[in-house]
Amino acid sequence: MDAFTTADSRRGETDLSLQRKLPYSAEAEQSVLGCILIAPEKFSDIAGIVNSEDFYLQEHQQIFRAMQQLFLESRDIDLVTLIDEMVKQGISGSQEEAKNYIRLIAENTPAASNIKDYAKIVHDKSVLRRLINAAEAIAEAAYTEQGAASDLLDWAEQQIFDIAQKNETRDFVHIKDALVSVYDQLHLLATDKEATQGVPTGFSELDNVLVGMGKSDLVLIGARPGMGKTSFALNIAVNVAKRIKKTVAVFSLEMSVQQLVLRMLSSEGLVDSHTLRTGELQAEDWNKLAAASAGLSECDILLDDTTGIKVTGMKAKLRRIKNLGLVIIDYLQLMQGEHHTENRVVEIGDISRSLKIMAKELNVPVIVCAQLSRGPESRTDKRPMLSDLRDSGAIEQDADTVMFLYRDEYYAKDPEKANTAECIIAKNRHGETKTVEIGWDGQYTRFFTRERFLPEPPV
Repeated sequence: MDAFTTADSRRGETDLSLQRKLPYSAEAEQSVLGCILIAPEKFSDIAGIVNSEDFYLQEHQQIFRAMQQLFLESRDIDLVTLIDEMVKQGISGSQEEAKNYIRLIAENTPAASNIKDYAKIVHDKSVLRRLINAAEAIAEAAYTEQGAASDLLDWAEQQIFDIAQKNETRDFVHIKDALVSVYDQLHLLATDKEATQGVPTGFSELDNVLVGMGKSDLVLIGARPGMGKTSFALNIAVNVAKRIKKTVAVFSLEMSVQQLVLRMLSSEGLVDSHTLRTGELQAEDWNKLAAASAGLSECDILLDDTTGIKVTGMKAKLRRIKNLGLVIIDYLQLMQGEHHTENRVVEIGDISRSLKIMAKELNVPVIVCAQLSRGPESRTDKRPMLSDLRDSGAIEQDADTVMFLYRDEYYAKDPEKANTAECIIAKNRHGETKTVEIGWDGQYTRFFTRERFLPEPPV
């Protein structure tokens, strides 16, 4: 069959596996090409909506590719230049057939002002075809058992996720509009000392140094057992959910969902954590719990306590979450690699790299808690250092921010340091490294911003 025949002759083509026609609109494809022929300046209107692969019919792909090249070279797009460029690119069929077909398209084209609508139809049909192709590939991989079920599941979701990502289109932003947005952000930063450019932790002392957690950042919170890394991460989760109204996903490999909720109720309701565990609650405690429950129920926080979950399992769940703002994982050493190896250092390294990739794919900060080695216990100064990262130095390389929690009272019982924790920023890809002090209340397993509780300075 010649390449340049009427599109109607091609409509019988089917998806052989399903014996159904693949979705496409010959009329919309012709209309896009015709609009460009009669109004070449319209090409720039649809350049970000469709590409040559979005056209189903091969002759339409060839015509569009030639138009695209002429546009890139700032040459006129007309019948003569178009045929000339198509010959250069290797035209299918005869030049005379191509000329006649292109003339026919131009003659039958409706108003050029509707080109964006036609392009949208072409693009949407292309997305549907990619979905069908992905579904067939997934079915074939499953039928032939090409790998472990968990690996296939992640691969399958990645195929669909990739289509969704490619379906996102962005246009230019005029500098006037960008200036307004930036000015609003600067005004917020100037008038609200708790505002940040990134995702705020809710601890002003920390946010002043980090300027919030950057999207796609991998943030490590390391500490020795008993320092409160889980409580700190949960405090951040609640702060983010309340402040920026985003969904926070928490993966807990150590504690159950019920234990996490008890921690949050104690922290938010200021109810003694031991009292909560024993159930010896007074009337005042119940009132506090009711208020805390009401506040927490308004937070969009999702909890998952799947034991030994892998990064692929996390990604599969996270991709389905709308309005995701933060991911928290507690903790690194309890995670399993995709492929078991006797070398735990290598396995942890693979996990940390996968977490960084996940943060970039999802475009949200990922906080991962990590247990430190016993190194601090053997030193006079027991403050953690980067060398204390257990099992892996790779996490130090992959992480954008590394923070260590330290409480002097845990070791020294120094009254002057009671209710005080140090957050040691040992690595900060975006700024300075520094130690900041935040408040700690062990009775309620909560960290807090000390500035809020300091007396007002004298006038």
